[in-house]
Amino acid sequence: MTASEAHRTVEAVWRIESARLIAGLARMVRDVGLAEELAQEALVAALEQWPESDVPRNPGAWLMAIAKRRGIDHFRRQERLERKVTELGHELDRQEVVTPDFVEEPDHIGDDLLRLVFTACHPVLSTDARVALTLRLLGGLTTEEIARAFLVAEPTVAQRIVRAKRTLAKKKVPFEVPRGDQLAERLSSVLEVIYLIFNEGYSATAGDDWMRPGLCEDALRLGRILAELAPKEPEVHGLVALMEIQASRMAARSGPDGEPVLLLEQNRGRWDRLLITRGLAALDRAESLPGPPGPYVLQAAIAACHARARTAEETDWARIAELYRALAELTPSPVVELNRAVAVSMAHGPAAGLELVDALTADPALEGYHLLPSVRGDLLVKLGRPAEARAEFERAAALTRNERERALLRDRAAACAG
Repeated sequence: MTASEAHRTVEAVWRIESARLIAGLARMVRDVGLAEELAQEALVAALEQWPESDVPRNPGAWLMAIAKRRGIDHFRRQERLERKVTELGHELDRQEVVTPDFVEEPDHIGDDLLRLVFTACHPVLSTDARVALTLRLLGGLTTEEIARAFLVAEPTVAQRIVRAKRTLAKKKVPFEVPRGDQLAERLSSVLEVIYLIFNEGYSATAGDDWMRPGLCEDALRLGRILAELAPKEPEVHGLVALMEIQASRMAARSGPDGEPVLLLEQNRGRWDRLLITRGLAALDRAESLPGPPGPYVLQAAIAACHARARTAEETDWARIAELYRALAELTPSPVVELNRAVAVSMAHGPAAGLELVDALTADPALEGYHLLPSVRGDLLVKLGRPAEARAEFERAAALTRNERERALLRDRAAACAG
C-alpha cells in the first residue's frame, strides 16, 4: 500500500469510527474536549504508522487502543486523576490491547454514542456551536469542511468548537443520557440540531448553490443512528421519516443548469422511491408508538401526503391543511401559518389563502422572511393581479441570500411584467 492509499484509508476509517472512538473515550475521561484530542492523537499515529505497517485488521480497535494509551500518558503527565489511570490501565490489561486486534466493548458503544449526541447538543451551547460540534464529533467533518458547508470562515468555526468544548467543561455538563422530565427538552434540542443541518443542505440559506447534498447525507446518517439508539422515541422516527421523504426529491429539485424546480413542477419520476419507502416505514413506526403525534411526526405526515400522490393534482391538500392546523396548535409559529395558507389556497382557492397570508404581513417575525412575499406573489398571480405580484416577487428576491433562489424570483417577477 502506498502512502497516499494509506492516507485515504485512514480518512475513510476516521469517518466511520471517529464518533464511536470519541464517545468511548469521553465516557472514560468525562471530558469531550480531551476525548477529541486523544482521538486526534490516535489519528496522527495511524497516519504515521499505517503506511509502513499496513492497516490493522480491526482499525477502530487499534485507534481506541492508541487513544487509551495516550490518555494514560496524559493523566500521568498531569499527576492527577490516579483513579482514571488505574481504570484505563485495567481496561487495557483486560482487553489485551497490545495487539492491533483489540476489540472494543460492544455493550458500551450504543450508550456512549447516545451520551455524546446529548452532550454535543446540550442547550447550554448556542445553536451555531451545537451544529458545529455535532458535525465535528459525530459527523467526522473537519473544521474546513464545516466552514465550507455553511459558508463561514474557518477560524470562526474553529472558535465555535473550542468555545463549545470549554463551555461544556466549565459548566461541568455530565456525559450522560438525560432522564425523566429533562429527556423531552434535551431530545428536542438534539432533533433541532439534526434538522437544522438537513435544512441547510436541502435549501441553502446563502451562496450560489441551491442545495448542499452532503449536509443532507450527514443529517440523515445522524438521524438513523439516533433512531437505532432511541427506538422508542416517536419524534426521532418522525424526524427520520421527514428527512428521508424530503431527501427523496433531491434529484428533481434542480434543472439541468442547477436552477431550482419548485415542488409542483417537479418530475416525480425522479423521486427516489427507496427513500420514500424508508420514510413511510419510519412514519409508520412513529405512529405506532404511544402518545399523540409531535411536531416532527406531523411534518412527516405532511411530507407523506406529497410522496403518496402520483401527480401534483392528486395531492390531498385538505389533509395537508388539517395537519398544518394541528401543527400550529402544537407549536404556534407564523411560518407554520404561512405553510397552512398555501395548503388552504390549494384546497379552497387562492382567495382563501391570500386572506390568511395578508393576516401575517404585520407579524414582525416575518419581516425579513423572503417566502412571505414569494407566497403572496404566487397567490396574486393566480388571482389575476400581475402588477402586485411582480412587486412581491421583487421584494422576495431582495430578501433572499441564495443566488439561485434570487434568480428564480426575478424570473417570476419578469414573467408578471410580460
